[in-house]
Amino acid sequence: MKFAVLADIHGNSYALEAVLKDMEAQKVTTAINLGDFFSGPIDAAATADLLIERNFISVRGNHDRYLIEQAWSDMGPSDQVAFDQLSKKHIDWIADLPSTRTVFDEVFLCHGTPKSDNTYWLERVEDNGTVRTATLEEISHEAAGIEASLMLCAHTHIPRCVRLLDGRTIINPGSVGCPAYDDETPVYHHMQTGTPNASYTVVEKLCGEWTATFRSVPYAMSKASELALRNGRNDWARALETGWFEKLPD
Repeated sequence: MKFAVLADIHGNSYALEAVLKDMEAQKVTTAINLGDFFSGPIDAAATADLLIERNFISVRGNHDRYLIEQAWSDMGPSDQVAFDQLSKKHIDWIADLPSTRTVFDEVFLCHGTPKSDNTYWLERVEDNGTVRTATLEEISHEAAGIEASLMLCAHTHIPRCVRLLDGRTIINPGSVGCPAYDDETPVYHHMQTGTPNASYTVVEKLCGEWTATFRSVPYAMSKASELALRNGRNDWARALETGWFEKLPD
């Protein structure tokens, strides 16, 4: 069993196209998508057309939920830009997706944690905004009751693989289209990968064990950055060009 795991595309069709080409080069045809498909100041409509055409196994993320649950006036700026670009067909596609699911009998999918689409699983944010690795106890607590041997999550945009003491594996594939961002929940903080490359993961079960190959794919990030600038998002433009959210030294 071999498949790609994608997540957090955030409307970056340029990054998605590069990942699809890399999948083809790796001879991987099956993919799982963990949500946050469209929200961002780039090209949500083109991203939606690419995904709907391929019909990957998918669950929706928190920003996908905002697009179908919130009034436009209550949305954040990235959600508003995406919503304005999407058609009814695209919105209906999101609405038909579950928030969690189990596939291949032993692979559990969620965006954040099994119980929350806007909670980090493998990381934690301290009261002062510092981001740290979650402890084994914290990670295991979120995995309680999930019998799947492989659990896939996203939301933090940070690629990681964790093996629990009972042998279950949790993988976050990283973000296809948004390498760095800031957030107000639970307190103000920022996440950053330090690379502008598109991230995804190829997962394979070999001799009864799950393996993860993290892929870091260069693409035309300057085109994505230009669209972000055109849509008034200097912070996104910098993150897309550099992989860092914080202001870099001159």
